[in-house]
Amino acid sequence: MKRSALLSLPLGTLFGFILSRAGATTYDFYAKLFLFQDLQLLWVIVTAGAVGALGVALLKATGAKALVGSSISFKGKPYKRALVPGSLLFGAGWGLAGACPGTALVMLGEGKLGALFTIVGLVLGTYLYGRIVVPVNGRAESSASVGVSASPEQTVDDTRHRRVSVPSQTWWSSGR
Repeated sequence: MKRSALLSLPLGTLFGFILSRAGATTYDFYAKLFLFQDLQLLWVIVTAGAVGALGVALLKATGAKALVGSSISFKGKPYKRALVPGSLLFGAGWGLAGACPGTALVMLGEGKLGALFTIVGLVLGTYLYGRIVVPVNGRAESSASVGVSASPEQTVDDTRHRRVSVPSQTWWSSGR
């Protein structure tokens, strides 16, 4: 078994536990956040952002490598006009679902079956992006442009499959 696979389960379990304890899997907390009645989740998000920024600064300063041995790239991404409507659509989906896409799997693990709708929406949105946006623009963004070096199994490509990369995940859609 690969080292990354061995690390994924315990780290993912720990991350899910932390999300659950912070209240990030409670539908009511999302409703109260978006109505500005209870800002507990806002502080969770701000804390996560601060820890993430500190972590990235430390990774840059030490020249660290990824757990699977590949180098980490910290290239900036250019601004695109599509980010504004995409952000609004993302926020609307987040508010309507009452679940952050990052917490949907944790919610499902807690037995909250309503998270299945969020997960189906994530998969469907990713698929539609690959079927609609990629053919119009001519290509998907590569893992390297996201700042993650692709592993050899992520770079496999042929005429029947098109790679659509998102940070730390690669989703395959078939056909052209």
